[in-house]
Amino acid sequence: MIDLMIPFADNKSAPYYEQIYCFIKREIQEGRIGAGEKLPSTRQLAEKLSVSRSTTQLAYDQLVAEGYLETRPCRGYYAAEVESLLAMPERGTEEMASAPEENRGKQDGNGLLDFSPRGIDLGHFPFSVWRKLSRETLQAGNREFFASGLPRGEQRLRQAICDYLQASRGIHCRPEQVVVGAGSEYLLMLLWQVTGKRRIAMENPTYRQASRVLQGLGHDIVPVAMDRSGMRADLLARSGADMAYIMPSHQFPTGAVMSVSRRREILNWSAEAPGRYLIEDDYDSEFRYRGRPIPALCGSDYTGRVIYLGTFSKAVAPAIRVSYMVLPEELNRRYDEVCGFYASTVSRVDQEILARFLEEGYFERHLNRMRGIYRNKHEALLEALEPLRKDFRISGEMAGLHLLLESRRGEREETLIARAAEAGVRVYGLSAYFLEPAESHTVILGYANLEEEEIRRGVQTLREAWKGKNPT
Repeated sequence: MIDLMIPFADNKSAPYYEQIYCFIKREIQEGRIGAGEKLPSTRQLAEKLSVSRSTTQLAYDQLVAEGYLETRPCRGYYAAEVESLLAMPERGTEEMASAPEENRGKQDGNGLLDFSPRGIDLGHFPFSVWRKLSRETLQAGNREFFASGLPRGEQRLRQAICDYLQASRGIHCRPEQVVVGAGSEYLLMLLWQVTGKRRIAMENPTYRQASRVLQGLGHDIVPVAMDRSGMRADLLARSGADMAYIMPSHQFPTGAVMSVSRRREILNWSAEAPGRYLIEDDYDSEFRYRGRPIPALCGSDYTGRVIYLGTFSKAVAPAIRVSYMVLPEELNRRYDEVCGFYASTVSRVDQEILARFLEEGYFERHLNRMRGIYRNKHEALLEALEPLRKDFRISGEMAGLHLLLESRRGEREETLIARAAEAGVRVYGLSAYFLEPAESHTVILGYANLEEEEIRRGVQTLREAWKGKNPT
């Protein structure tokens, strides 16, 4: 077991857990901690550094999530195999949404308490700020906002997006690489005109709306199985695909985080043949509840092959309908040739309001507030689910706005869904997100659009509905 001597900064410019995380990450990246070497336990390291165990646990959790460490049952923490490691950009502790966008009410059309994974909390939307910015934008002197704008989107908004991506996701891009559009579906249609028909590998399960859009455009969709590190690179290499659609920072719906080694393998795959590209859908990276945000793959793109998709639908509101795409330089030039004549599909007024929302710090404050609200709901759900752990494996709990419950007794998801509905609660099956028919024993619980009391009451109802039932 290696002996870690971690020098803390005197000025405490960063939390202790982050300093521990950065030190160990750097030691692994630079080879001073070799693959397979055992690290001290969180308790041992905490005692040595005179910090709380929760501090060292938080640092280790982040390193495991990013793939720098791996856990071995009953044996502890070991350095993972990460040779030829990609250089991940260092960022501050600030913690982006293009997958499920529609919001549902707290009850569905049948009056069931709805644990929808597609909802967000609109009760805390900053209406007064949005109203203020709208009023100021619509002053009589701003007639230009009613004229035609720039095809890619307004310069001010694209610059604000670039600034945000650099600060929060480690992505360095120019406004000229950004395309603003009304929803990710529209951007995927534009991308189709740039790349032409492709054979696209998609994680299985995946965000079905994207697969439907891509298939509707004529692309050949190839399901590729996942493991806990994300899309399997060996299966991707055998798929015959020349493009892959992935969600490396927080996969929907499984919640898996793509490890650093797997990111390297996927990036290497894209670089092995001309014309291969990766579509990175970074749909909800703002909402991570433990540790630092997971780096964007695009921020480590040494190949110039990553197309980055982001949206404000989860972080602000679905009705905003503003998404954006960051194109690598080669495709960016091609975009000007084949799509440069398209007018922007987002109102200039909405673009100006959103740009100011970003520039003037309102977006960051809104995110900080929503993180706290969602964290409380997240913890309330986990606490309420605790008695169910003997019957269900709970996963996806590190981030996002939903959790997965897999039956340990082998109960089929349709049985669990039916019993929940009989008791007045609606839950969702994982099988709906598979690209091919698959048997599932897993249900999804979203919590964003429910209050904490509703979450507790709903889980209590589920506990009663599923109590003592035999596998079906």
